Amino acid sequence: MAAVDTARAHAQAVLRIRGLARAAAALPAAAAVVLLAGRFTGRIGAPGSPDAAGWDLARWTVCAVAALTLLVAAAAAHGYRRAEPPRTPAVPLGRAQAPELYRLIDDLAERLEVPAPSAVALTPDCDSWLEDVPEARPRRRARTADDEPPAPVLVIGSPFLWWMRAGELRALLAPVVAGTAAAADPEIAAARRFLRALDASLDTGADLGPAAPTGRTTGRTTRRITGPITQRITRRLLGACREHAAELERSVAGWASEQARGVDYGLRIAAQEQVGLAYAGWDRLLTRVALPAWRLGRHPAHLNAGVVAALTELSRRDRLADGYGSRLGDRPACDLLEEPGTVDAAVSRLAAELFFGAPASGSWRELEWADYPAEVVDAGWRARAAALQSALDLLAPQARPGAPTLTRLLGRLADGDGERLAAALAAQSVRTTAPAPLLEPVRTGRDVLVDHVTAMVCCAAVDTAGAVPGLDWLDGPVLLIGGVRRTDLAEPVAQAVEQGQDGPLRAWLDAADVRLEKPVRL
Repeated sequence: MAAVDTARAHAQAVLRIRGLARAAAALPAAAAVVLLAGRFTGRIGAPGSPDAAGWDLARWTVCAVAALTLLVAAAAAHGYRRAEPPRTPAVPLGRAQAPELYRLIDDLAERLEVPAPSAVALTPDCDSWLEDVPEARPRRRARTADDEPPAPVLVIGSPFLWWMRAGELRALLAPVVAGTAAAADPEIAAARRFLRALDASLDTGADLGPAAPTGRTTGRTTRRITGPITQRITRRLLGACREHAAELERSVAGWASEQARGVDYGLRIAAQEQVGLAYAGWDRLLTRVALPAWRLGRHPAHLNAGVVAALTELSRRDRLADGYGSRLGDRPACDLLEEPGTVDAAVSRLAAELFFGAPASGSWRELEWADYPAEVVDAGWRARAAALQSALDLLAPQARPGAPTLTRLLGRLADGDGERLAAALAAQSVRTTAPAPLLEPVRTGRDVLVDHVTAMVCCAAVDTAGAVPGLDWLDGPVLLIGGVRRTDLAEPVAQAVEQGQDGPLRAWLDAADVRLEKPVRL
């Protein structure tokens, strides 16, 4: 129980800071009331007394300070009420969509003797947490100490549901669900609400204050006056609360962990190992498989099913998922959903919007995995080959565009035009390609040129040598010749681009029966 007492002590410290801030805001007003009351009762600076002028000056000064203080306090309070704490995008999962998952969570909460989460949501990430339910507005009455906060929402990382077994998921969620006890504690909940309001108002600038009733111009003036002051006050409050807030959350985590220690503790160790594996597979699937599709305006509809395929392939290649075969006999956690495919599609759409943003076409087109080689791999190669052909035409003499052949491309590289081509492609890429900073690092013009030359070689291989586009769950688009994945293309392409030595690439093309003089279909 030491962790419980420590958490409450730090929550009380935060609330004391809030109380001191309120008292500081009210103190000038209280002093002004005393001085005004003394004036009317004749006890302080009565008219005609020798010190009346001095007391009048003090009264006006204190009243002015009190008015300014109340104005700033009202602006800050208004901003804190208006501020919306950031919420992680997630797909809500109703009880009807996953009755068995809710039953598992309810049983877990009952065993831990904590309130059950009010709802469940899925996020396209490898993490799980509790997220407080936003309060309804307007508030009809003031909150009292006896009010119990609503139970938070349990947000679960969607890859866990598809990769983990049901027992592993239960063990993994035990300490998370145990955290609902702290969320139900009135003092801890009040401290967290105060801290979230401070954070949100500082991040969104919601502390600019209300518009004055005399009109828009006056309202803007009021906000200009109070805004910088309330920003500074908010920062000071956050600074005063920072240590207590950190210790509060640390104690709450220790409290939840201690509560969950007796629930599936041995299985939780195995589940934690699967968390790292799921993260590795999910990251690789997004960056190497999903991103090429997103760039073309297509979003794979079943990313979570894809991560299972990726992790299965990873365990086969690198043997990182020891014991995976024995796990297959256990029930997968996604079986706790009524319609896993529908839920997967919703989470996959959210992943595209969250990690990539809006597509260039303006709307997403759903993509099935079976269509990936033709609609993403081949289409992506053709698009990059067309961009490379445009760059080649830009470097050609006026009114003399050439055919899209490897002969022309290799000749340009051998003549030392690699730098100019790289610059042209990089400029074109900035104009036409949507950035995905969350998923890939900044690429140089040379990297872009290597990618485009590889794409044109693959197109030529498909058009003239019977090659086909393919999908590798870990590496994304691949070239298959005779049913065999060709991994030996990268080095000769790099030599041709970086050193102008096209001999190794010509030898590779000759061995693969690729015709250099045949125009590539763009």
